[in-house]
Amino acid sequence: MLFLKLGGSLITDKTHDNTPRPDVIRRLAAEIAAHLAAHPGPVLIGHGSGSFGHAAAKRYGTRDGVRSAQDWRGFAEVSVVAARLNRLVADALHDAGVPVVGVAPSASARCEDGRLVSLDTRLIRAALEHGLVPLVMGDVALDDARGGTIVSTEEVFAYLAGVLPVQRILLAGETGGVYRDPARFDVITRITPRTWAAVQGGVGGSHGADVTGGMAGKVRDMLNLVSAHPHLKVWIFSGADGNLARALAGAPGGTLVEADPA
Repeated sequence: MLFLKLGGSLITDKTHDNTPRPDVIRRLAAEIAAHLAAHPGPVLIGHGSGSFGHAAAKRYGTRDGVRSAQDWRGFAEVSVVAARLNRLVADALHDAGVPVVGVAPSASARCEDGRLVSLDTRLIRAALEHGLVPLVMGDVALDDARGGTIVSTEEVFAYLAGVLPVQRILLAGETGGVYRDPARFDVITRITPRTWAAVQGGVGGSHGADVTGGMAGKVRDMLNLVSAHPHLKVWIFSGADGNLARALAGAPGGTLVEADPA
């Protein structure tokens, strides 16, 4: 089983609010459809919120908690704009021939102080069993301590990795991988829990609004995931023209995040 994330930096312009990249979304959908036609198999897709959900969540501080009436109005706005981008992605996948089924985490997610602790997976399991492709996303969620919060696609993936037999996770973004020195486009080809301390100082956040930690947060989430599930391999790579097709075929390039040898 494969999990694939289409990053918000890839499918939107994160420097301008609510700005999709429709040509990129259609191209990615076509590459996914071509792969599934040649290699049918269980795939779950997720996407980031990019300049949609992240911009609204940053304005209202939704990640940190939802308490006042204004906070709850912001919670609702984040939900609406995240769903708007989700519709664009779902439509592109459907038009390309992918049998996609949207699953909004906000419908069932429950968090405790920012940690995702519960998510109804019945629809996802049924979709996979019948050859369909579930589509999840970064979304709002209720939180027992904070009232409400944001769950990232990586956090949804991490939860699902505990209940589904996933082997590979592909994170397609705008950059060529995790950069040791972003100014020189120096990609770190492999990161493990032991090597992270030596390189994390040069790994930054995000170009544009990002309320879930940017690249450094993404790597930390994935290191926690591979530490909990040592069989997993995670690749962070560029979704530029043709790269996703190569990644789906088993040659993603970019940065491999994996557990240290036992």
